[in-house]
Amino acid sequence: MKRLFKNTDAELEKLGAVITTREIQQQPKLWQEAFDTYKSKKSEITEFLNDVKAKANGEKIRVIFVGAGTSQYVGDTITPYLNRTGDIANFTFESIATTNIVSSPLDYLKENEPTILVSFARSGNSPESVATVERAEQIVKNLTQITITCAPEGQLAKKAETENDNLLLMQPALSNDKGFAMTGSFSCMSLTAMLVFDQSSDEDKANWVSQIIKMGNEVIQRESEIQEITDLDFDRITYLGSGALAGLTREAQLKVLELTAGQLTTIFDSSMGFRHGPKSFVNEKTIVFDFLSNDAYTRMYDVDVLEEMKGDQIAKNITAIGISSDNDYSGNNFFFKNGSLDIPEGYMALPDIMFGQTIALQCSLKVKNTPDTPSATGTVNRVVKGVTLHEFTK
Repeated sequence: MKRLFKNTDAELEKLGAVITTREIQQQPKLWQEAFDTYKSKKSEITEFLNDVKAKANGEKIRVIFVGAGTSQYVGDTITPYLNRTGDIANFTFESIATTNIVSSPLDYLKENEPTILVSFARSGNSPESVATVERAEQIVKNLTQITITCAPEGQLAKKAETENDNLLLMQPALSNDKGFAMTGSFSCMSLTAMLVFDQSSDEDKANWVSQIIKMGNEVIQRESEIQEITDLDFDRITYLGSGALAGLTREAQLKVLELTAGQLTTIFDSSMGFRHGPKSFVNEKTIVFDFLSNDAYTRMYDVDVLEEMKGDQIAKNITAIGISSDNDYSGNNFFFKNGSLDIPEGYMALPDIMFGQTIALQCSLKVKNTPDTPSATGTVNRVVKGVTLHEFTK
């Protein structure tokens, strides 16, 4: 297959892939835009968080990242990293699906605990996203909100514009993906939330963003290497990782499910957790990916499970994705050439997911699907439909 990122729009249009391909491809530019927006808003963000801490009167503040589907996986990815690098003297960080909060609000929302509800939303119109905000406002006495969304006309953005205790952080306009699958929206919202809560210096953040932009562009330039993997004979895909990159595995496998309309079977897990039953999934028609951690200690566990599966000789292909170190997997590797081992896992998630998105795009075409409109039956929609919201009384 001709390299998709090199195809003309007319060629991609014939494949039903022009929107998704271009939205994957443009992400490195959007990351720079998101970083520039963060820098321009930093004083406003700092003032907002200082006001929240003052209102808490010394109590620890729950920061709850909420979203559904891909928007939930933003929180799943960044939470482990922020629990290491965020202001943990004042904040605790949690990721909770809006779908869980809406169906069982009292299991997750605490009346007397100061809370920042951070809503991730591409459109801001998903029923569960809107209802989660309503439930939080019903239940939590000391509630402030941060709305990170891609659509200025969405319900969440419009609401946030009218509220003093709701910080609206709009994402780059082109991150409001028009394709079925969330791509730039996921990576931009992830980056923005990390920049807001990560206590690392702005100099370090600028360095990391510069490197991940180069690595994202590298995915585009090295598309043919990724194509060699998806040209293999397989019908199952496994994604593994540790820490923040374990959270990322769920988003990577979802992209395959979405863009192939379930024609390929997927599974995700942590590198260590995979041995506890899920490893049964792997057979001779399975390709396995592991997002390698740059943390030397954590990486040992990533490499251990890869070497174990290589010794089992049961998978079609096993590939490690990351940056080369003195502890590398002895099998197939996709090593970024433009990154360094000082990049934390939260930021590594962005070029890693571009790799995963490219796998999903290629797989969609491999099974003769159309990536821009993958659900031919219409049973799965770009913005969820058919949700009945039941009245809640505290």
